[in-house]
Amino acid sequence: MVIKVSKIEELLKNEKVEWKKLGEICEIKKGKQYNKKDMLEIAEYPVINGGVSPSGYIEIFNENENTITVSQGGASAGFVNFIETKFWLGAHAFSIKPKIKIINDFGYNYKFFNRYIFHILKMNQYMLQSSQLGAGIPSLSKEKLSAIAIPMTTKESQDKIVKILDKFTNYVSELQAELRARNKQYEYYRDMILSEKYLNKLTKEFYQIDRIRSFGYVKISELCLRQKGINITAEQMKNLDKSDSSVKVFAGGNTTANLLPEEVGIENIINKPSVIVKSRGNIDFEYYDRNFTHKNEMWSYSSLDEEKLNIKFLYCILKNNLKYFKDNAISGKLPQISIGLTDNYKVPLPSIYIQNKVVEVLDRFEELVENSRGLLPEEIEKRQKQYEYYRKKLLTFDENVVEPNRTEPNRTEPNY
Repeated sequence: MVIKVSKIEELLKNEKVEWKKLGEICEIKKGKQYNKKDMLEIAEYPVINGGVSPSGYIEIFNENENTITVSQGGASAGFVNFIETKFWLGAHAFSIKPKIKIINDFGYNYKFFNRYIFHILKMNQYMLQSSQLGAGIPSLSKEKLSAIAIPMTTKESQDKIVKILDKFTNYVSELQAELRARNKQYEYYRDMILSEKYLNKLTKEFYQIDRIRSFGYVKISELCLRQKGINITAEQMKNLDKSDSSVKVFAGGNTTANLLPEEVGIENIINKPSVIVKSRGNIDFEYYDRNFTHKNEMWSYSSLDEEKLNIKFLYCILKNNLKYFKDNAISGKLPQISIGLTDNYKVPLPSIYIQNKVVEVLDRFEELVENSRGLLPEEIEKRQKQYEYYRKKLLTFDENVVEPNRTEPNRTEPNY
């Protein structure tokens, strides 16, 4: 979707606007606390609080659909959202609704004016997030939010602006939904293929006999060599990192560095396909099949007998059961799992033929998803940038052009 800038300029040519504070034209309300322990994973109404995503779900609501929200507290304070369903407005969020008197006075359409306000606030999101207060938990004051200046255009221009910008946001939403659907599809087939029922079915078909040829469950410690890491700090990793070095060093989360073999120590290099256990903080598993090592707070596994265990099959099993390990982590400042938790974990062990088939199928699915992740986010980013470009063009007005009887209010200058 491409819009000629000349058309935008024509739309806004000689547009007369009256600037008003957000607090003058909208009701700004803070929500009510709902205890986290009483929330559900699945229920009808989302709880909107200080984060980007819902805090949880419940069976009651205190706000109607099509409502603008702004996060009030937490790391995401200042985040602007538009909630299209009924929801519970939590204590760390504001709802923003146009005043009916303003709608009537200016002859606006409520639906379009509501979306118009959303687009203006979304354009000011960075400014709002930069206005967080407090040395502890960041927060956004109602006064700061209320002081944002809103250009009051004619109804005709406002409706056209909203229609144009909504086309972009709708397209971005559709692309994001498609990406989520493809990820869900991969997860569905992964779960099915790694289920005991499906593995038994594959085993039965492979041996072509009437009875199911069963397989056992074996501890990881009986199937794998557990590998140690090296003593290295985050600062050392940062200083020694060179993109063309041949040994990858893994740390917690997504942190990695590329080091020279002599910097790691030849004896510390792991050169067998392995599953890396990220045991602290963001607990996870990663498969890697080139030269690597990792910090000594982590460990990794390679197969003792590749005719008995395909190590990537083990990775698929562990990844599919990640929740078990997170649920059994030792709580503290950072969650942590023990070596014993993984060493003693029992995994299904069908024949190596079945393992290879499972890995082959999952690799194909993962490749499809990865291709989607590459193309769709690129398209999403492109459309998001287009939206932001046209939003700025459409919502930037000459502050000196005003209605004849307008008086200048005390206001915060718009950050356009």
